[in-house]
Amino acid sequence: MRAPVETLPADAVADAARALHEAERTHIPIRMFSLQHPAMTMDDAYRVQHAWMDIKRSEGREVWGHKIGLTSRAMQAAVGITTPDSGYLLDDMFYADGAEVPTGRFIAPRIEVELAFVMKKKLAGPRCTIHDVLNATEFVQPAIEILDSRAQRVDPDTGVTRKIVDTVADNAANGAIVTGGRPQRPDALDMRWIAAICARNGQVEETGVAAGVLNHPAYGIAWLAERLTSYGDGIEAGQTVLSGSFIRPIDGRKGDTFLADFGPCGTVSFHFS
Repeated sequence: MRAPVETLPADAVADAARALHEAERTHIPIRMFSLQHPAMTMDDAYRVQHAWMDIKRSEGREVWGHKIGLTSRAMQAAVGITTPDSGYLLDDMFYADGAEVPTGRFIAPRIEVELAFVMKKKLAGPRCTIHDVLNATEFVQPAIEILDSRAQRVDPDTGVTRKIVDTVADNAANGAIVTGGRPQRPDALDMRWIAAICARNGQVEETGVAAGVLNHPAYGIAWLAERLTSYGDGIEAGQTVLSGSFIRPIDGRKGDTFLADFGPCGTVSFHFS
């Protein structure tokens, strides 16, 4: 197990977590951490993320799963990394198909289309494989992830865009999840070929194929199980894991209705109220 690379003192981590929490409450985004702490590492970013989730748990929130992001080569190249990132899904982030989702709970919502894995048994490393993932999965189903940013995506003074450490600290930019469609057993179809057409207000905005996620969405789940093992954790039975988007993010606005059509796997939709 590699030694973590940490540059931030504990008080700076705690301050950053509180700042994210306050930004979410007030809807006033904060300055990106990569400008405040230029030496900040990925390990530091996950420390901030975990500290923020501890604040949320202290207020009664429960961890219901995880999200994986930056799973496509194009998105990884855009931020200069070669690995995905991850965040937590909490109980108040889940919406059912057809839900009215209040736009006011977000600062700058965007949506992505992906597959959600629901686990039937615990999954952990080391040496977790795609076969372990499929054996541990109860079913997969269509999902829409609603992204949000508590830290500024572009610094207004310098024009500098956020770095991967900013996104990771910000719970991998997670905001909410909408699930629907027809749940499928993991061996019932070739997940690589699951495709989706995403429309906003009846107009097609993006299309994609699940193979865009690391060539198979289950590879991301295996990566996450390995990463969590390094923290003495794992993916628990009953948890939901978002495996990563296979479309580009689409901006969301009040009054928008989004529908993702997964063909034989059904549809999932919601309305920004």
